[in-house]
Amino acid sequence: MESNLLSLIIFAPLVGATLNWFIGRRVRNERLIGFIACAAVGISTVIAFYLAFRPGGALRSTDPVLDHLWTWIQVGSFRADFALAMDRLSGTYALFVTFVGFLIHLFAIGYMHGDQGFYRFFAFLNLFMFAMLTLVLADNFLLMFVGWEGVGLCSYLLIGYYTDRKEAGNAAKKAFITNRVGDWGFVMGVLLIFFLTGSISFFTKTAHGVTSALETVAGMAVDPFTWQAIFAGGLTSVAVLLFIGAAGKSAQIPLYVWLPDAMAGPTPVSALIHAATMVTAGVYMVVRCSPIYTHAPTAMFIVAMIGAATAIFAATIGLAQNDIKKVLAYSTVSQLGYMFLACGVGAFVAAIFHVITHAFFKALLFLGSGSVIHGMHHEQDMRRMGGLRKFMPVTFVTMLAGWLAISGIPIFAGFFSKDEILWKTWSASAFNLPSPAWNTLLWGIGAVTALLTAIYMTRMMVMTFWGSERFRDEHHHDAEHHGPAEPHESPWVMTLPLIVLAVLSTFGGLIGVSYGLGSLVTDHPVNYIEQTLEPAISHVPTSGHAEAALHTETAAGAGVEQANPSTHAHSPEEIRAERLLALVSVLIAAAGLGIGWLIFSKRPLLAMPRVLENKYYVDEIYDATIINPIKVGSRAGLWQLFDVGVIDGFLHSLGDVVREAARVLRRMQAGFVRGYAAIILVGALVVIAYFAYYGIQH
Repeated sequence: MESNLLSLIIFAPLVGATLNWFIGRRVRNERLIGFIACAAVGISTVIAFYLAFRPGGALRSTDPVLDHLWTWIQVGSFRADFALAMDRLSGTYALFVTFVGFLIHLFAIGYMHGDQGFYRFFAFLNLFMFAMLTLVLADNFLLMFVGWEGVGLCSYLLIGYYTDRKEAGNAAKKAFITNRVGDWGFVMGVLLIFFLTGSISFFTKTAHGVTSALETVAGMAVDPFTWQAIFAGGLTSVAVLLFIGAAGKSAQIPLYVWLPDAMAGPTPVSALIHAATMVTAGVYMVVRCSPIYTHAPTAMFIVAMIGAATAIFAATIGLAQNDIKKVLAYSTVSQLGYMFLACGVGAFVAAIFHVITHAFFKALLFLGSGSVIHGMHHEQDMRRMGGLRKFMPVTFVTMLAGWLAISGIPIFAGFFSKDEILWKTWSASAFNLPSPAWNTLLWGIGAVTALLTAIYMTRMMVMTFWGSERFRDEHHHDAEHHGPAEPHESPWVMTLPLIVLAVLSTFGGLIGVSYGLGSLVTDHPVNYIEQTLEPAISHVPTSGHAEAALHTETAAGAGVEQANPSTHAHSPEEIRAERLLALVSVLIAAAGLGIGWLIFSKRPLLAMPRVLENKYYVDEIYDATIINPIKVGSRAGLWQLFDVGVIDGFLHSLGDVVREAARVLRRMQAGFVRGYAAIILVGALVVIAYFAYYGIQH
């Protein structure tokens, strides 16, 4: 289906960014600037919902909504169009990106009130929405890469928004450079895809409709589970290279270090870019390339292991952070690890489900922290807070929903998506794991991560909203009144998005209730998110006959209707096992809340292990082993030796030669006629001698 409305989804924010940059900077009217920014994203939101849910829309059909704007590059067999496509996967992403993005834009109007760069902030924020939506709705890898780099640029601009703060500039450069490392893998992966398949498009028109351009992968054999496959130049190599790009954008080990420092930007930026949207771009790319990953078990195992390691590693660091935004930053890194764990075990739908619920509760928590920071007169250290629930009741109640959601308490949204990931990990096919023991290990890591999540989030809530009012003890003063700064509730433009996100964090998980849990209340449970996404995603083989069992039909409609696992017959043993693991996950979450409350309600300022406070000294290790050697090598080798010694030395020597030659010639120009006559005579004799010699020889 063709629709020119699709392009409006990406271009409306671009128009908003342009208007605010050229007009907003002149009028400096916050109401006008905020209206333009919110209206631009609001238009994208309305169009996205219309195209997704109208009869025959993206979420109701196996055929995507297409919009071909122009042929961008065509050289030989290589072709890249500037074209957009909304299928069930990209449509789902577009819905929460635009809606949550709109709420964050609305919140930012209140948060950024009075800032000198108000117009600049919203211009950058709208530009980010353009880039993110381009990434999601692109119908080929090259246009996706344009959006991929665009969100990286906007992240750099917004992290370094406070130009008078050195730490903001350093954090922006750190994010930009770290992402470039990952982007190398993305580029190499795309080039290898074109080499293997002859295409970089996601969708192709045929006589039978629109099909997946990656369906050519279906004709290839599944790579064997060997480490040699990583370097063989086949699908495993492609999958690993693409995952390097995903690890950079989605902050996985070892490229996660930029995300916590990115909290130097304004809090709405942290909520939009570094919690709800940009950092999940890597997950989207991996799921979009699921036909490749289901043919590369070694790569999927790597994804699962890196995801699990990142999840528990970041969770332990989150236990010891005192900056309220840093706690949420490491929580985001940990939750992203959960998503990649799901992708690695083949639970692509569960990964996207967690992306959605995470967008709800993490955006809520970040915006809630922004409300706390705003009400505390820009204080971010939780050691100087305490007892804020009576000063900020709306913020407190809404953050309760986010706290319970991320901790995994029923019926809050995070419970359903986290439980689905844990269940899929436990019951994953042995296709992409060396042995069944790995299922238990990965599930155990996920379970411990869930426990730690509940503990450090309880610590954050206790230190912020309960206990004594430590901001009085710390003599926190208001610069305007020169006295103790009383915390205050945020204005409605900030609390309204919190209320909406709190509702979504509470009930949003009901779109993905699993069969085992749903059958407790109805004989015909419906898993809406699974029903929507299943036709768009490839499946990991469930038997040893990988090639025969592999399903590669995609949302573009390969002409074969995908079976919906939610309608598959479930054995009583499977149902009992799923329910038992769900009960275990609830008990783990409750234990985490209990442990966190017992420890920190009595001792909110309890000192944590220094190694955790210092984040395992990873930054120091990187500085010592990578950053400083590069600096020293650049300074001593490239600059002092090669630039100054070789290049400048050669040029200076050449100049010395020319100068000395000129000095000799200058002395020959004495100004006497007899000298010039002698030179002419010598020259004539040389010429005569040459021709005489030449004549004798011939």
